[in-house]
Amino acid sequence: MNDIGKVLDTFGRPLRDLRISVTDRCNFRCRYCMPEEVFGPDFEFLSKDQLLTFDEITRLARVFVSLGVEKIRLSGGEPLLRKDLSKLIQMLGSIDGIADIALTTNGTLLAKYAKELKEAGLKRINVSLDSINNEVFRRMNGGRSDVQTVLDGIEAAAKVGMKVKINMVVQKGGNDQDILPMARYFRGTGYILRFIEFMDVGNSNGWDLTQVLSKQEIVERIDAEMPLELVQPNYFGEVASRYRYRGTKEEIGVISSVTDSFCSTCTRVRLSANGYFYTCLFATQGTNLRSLIQAGAGDEEIRNVITNVWSNRKDRYSDERILNTNIPKNKKIEMYYIGG
Repeated sequence: MNDIGKVLDTFGRPLRDLRISVTDRCNFRCRYCMPEEVFGPDFEFLSKDQLLTFDEITRLARVFVSLGVEKIRLSGGEPLLRKDLSKLIQMLGSIDGIADIALTTNGTLLAKYAKELKEAGLKRINVSLDSINNEVFRRMNGGRSDVQTVLDGIEAAAKVGMKVKINMVVQKGGNDQDILPMARYFRGTGYILRFIEFMDVGNSNGWDLTQVLSKQEIVERIDAEMPLELVQPNYFGEVASRYRYRGTKEEIGVISSVTDSFCSTCTRVRLSANGYFYTCLFATQGTNLRSLIQAGAGDEEIRNVITNVWSNRKDRYSDERILNTNIPKNKKIEMYYIGG
């Protein structure tokens, strides 16, 4: 833990992880995030001048680190669409107190940038791949990419020495038939495969509880063919439940924010590409930090704003959804805007 500072919310949860969206743009139109019928060719994304600059991102990251943040994950949209991203990674890597910088990507541009990202200091990467079946994968991503393009990116990242995890969002009736094919394909590769329950993020993905395949069902399907055993978390606030193939050191993970909420250990804050910070993936509103920067606020003033928001944080949306499936459907931020 940072010895510079520490802030706890109303449930005693520390601020440890900062997720930074570097762009809201994405070259996919995934059904569970940016369906084509909503985010078509005329959809207006943020303009370049609305985005946080790399200097502004780095400055805000330093302030968050002073409050206890130790890990940073870059996301989007698709973060590799942001020009010169490797420069930002270098800048963030120079901040004392950051133990880890990671990136989440759909992998389509990874083969092009893997070497550059590694040389900039990136050591870990999460790649989204929702099926090993090309037809299903194209249906899930809006027809924007083939499986092989993503596999090439994964191989390129591994070749330069980055640790790779594969994320599969599971949607019942969409791609759940490919759980076992994905597990079979990636077993023995050295990559950790993680299954993610279909979440009700944003307002546009047509989420319905009947489309959620639970963590228990996912684990049971795999365990029936390849027996699993539960593994203890690596650290407080780890989002994935970890399992190991019996008799091996090979792991898979399941992220279950719908049926087995982990709100009680959530240590994450999110910074949007235009400078708003959010204390929950399911938030309805954020706090504009870029406006403070533009108004000439010093680091201490920004730190005080963040401290005040976090220390009053009461977010536990997934807990509340489990307790009450009829909770009000307030307009939530979209995942492409805030990052996963």
